[in-house]
Amino acid sequence: MNKTGVLLINLGTPDSPSVSDVRSYLSQFLNDPRVIDIPWLARKVLVNLIIVPFRAPKSAKIYQKLWTENGSPLLYYSEEAKRLLQQELPQDYQVHLAMRYKNPSIPDVLETMRKKNYSRIIILPMFPQYASASTGSALEEVMRVMKSWWVIPEVKMISQYYNHPTFIDAFVARGKQYTISDYDHVLFSYHGLPERQVDKVYDSGLCSDHDCEQEITHENKFCYKATCYATTRLLAEKLNIPADKYTVCFQSRLDQKWLKPFSDEVVRECGRKGMKKLLVFSPAFTADCLETVIEIGDEYQEIFHEHGGEKVQLVESLNDHPLWIRCLKDLVLAN
Repeated sequence: MNKTGVLLINLGTPDSPSVSDVRSYLSQFLNDPRVIDIPWLARKVLVNLIIVPFRAPKSAKIYQKLWTENGSPLLYYSEEAKRLLQQELPQDYQVHLAMRYKNPSIPDVLETMRKKNYSRIIILPMFPQYASASTGSALEEVMRVMKSWWVIPEVKMISQYYNHPTFIDAFVARGKQYTISDYDHVLFSYHGLPERQVDKVYDSGLCSDHDCEQEITHENKFCYKATCYATTRLLAEKLNIPADKYTVCFQSRLDQKWLKPFSDEVVRECGRKGMKKLLVFSPAFTADCLETVIEIGDEYQEIFHEHGGEKVQLVESLNDHPLWIRCLKDLVLAN
């Protein structure tokens, strides 16, 4: 019987919130040349001698705040998505889950899939907007592992789905849990990237040479900045949010040469302007994680309050929402 294997891939999480496990996770994550795209030696010195030793103990304390009785929210909700998707697919499909960093690892899960002798394998990273540091890295790791297989079946890789109707509908449904008119402003906060990484998308010119805030073209269709703005336009239209009532911004920066505007600075400025209530979507994340629960839910709340604001309300990630599971099903069956 011809069977199809489906591999969902999310970014990853430490095995526990202990300092040693967080250190191991950060080391694997930040040593990825697609994440920190600088020369090898400079990356090794920066990551292994500076960032990881100083950041691991601080990050472990944050992960301890994030951890629940189900463990890591990102891993828990990714596993739930796998389980629920399996229930929705025909019997000749089998769903697997891997993390780009740590466990369950891509090499281990692919070895299990290899032994299943699937006729076809569909690779589906859980990142709606393509970025080399997320989708690109996950797909590269899959290719690295599979290139050693003696038998390589038909393989389909899904690079992005930032504008998929059901993906948009799922975030719209999350947003409609709140009365948007009650909020002074809406933020669409995406994970940041170094500007040089979006510049590398283009064979000629820079990201700033293209109208990425306004349109998707043949040239910028894989530009992370352009697809973030495109996702936002679709969500704002469906939620009837006027252009002057929302801001696209980028969080989790490491330095000033990352995509702007920076989310924390936008939150700070909203407080200074006298706004009292902010609603924040984070549509680059399909499962709640440190960047949503802690960075937006806790840290931005603190910033906003310090500058006169009252409430930063995080819109939940898609997690196990039925429309998100339907989106995954649609993507699989269409490919």
